[in-house]
Amino acid sequence: MRIGQGYDIHRLVEGRPLILGGIRIPYEKGLLGHSDADVLTHAIMDALLGAAALRDIGFYFPPEEERWKGADSILLLQQVVQLVGQEGWCVANVDSVVVAEQPKLKPHIPAMQARLAEAMQISPKQVGVKATTNEKLGPVGQGEAIAAFAVALLLEQRGQASSDLPIRI
Repeated sequence: MRIGQGYDIHRLVEGRPLILGGIRIPYEKGLLGHSDADVLTHAIMDALLGAAALRDIGFYFPPEEERWKGADSILLLQQVVQLVGQEGWCVANVDSVVVAEQPKLKPHIPAMQARLAEAMQISPKQVGVKATTNEKLGPVGQGEAIAAFAVALLLEQRGQASSDLPIRI
């Protein structure tokens, strides 16, 4: 078994869609970033890569490379799961927290879990997504940014090809 952690934060700006966990959330602001700036998916990707000791998402998807501009982070997550699988690991589960003052995320959590699970080839029951506020403290609390934290548990595949996923625990 291997465990990894991930974190990401992006500034909220007008004129961009808000994408979290691969789901477009209705809101007047979105996250600023080179890709779609999906902080939840980015934190999960870093947790998976960290668990497999494969560096971080900036190494594989550098923001200075034009080909990643506007990239769908769910597609990047699928590539990360492939990388992890090539190293002999499969995803056991992921747990995450999105920290945002607004918008309220509770109604969107089941869709985020389903979308992330599909991308990682696991059951939605293996994907924890929680939402909290920052109690009006700091840039997140002032509504200037959204952050996410994630942990991931990987299991050795024991001879399974990555295409044999999903695993059931």
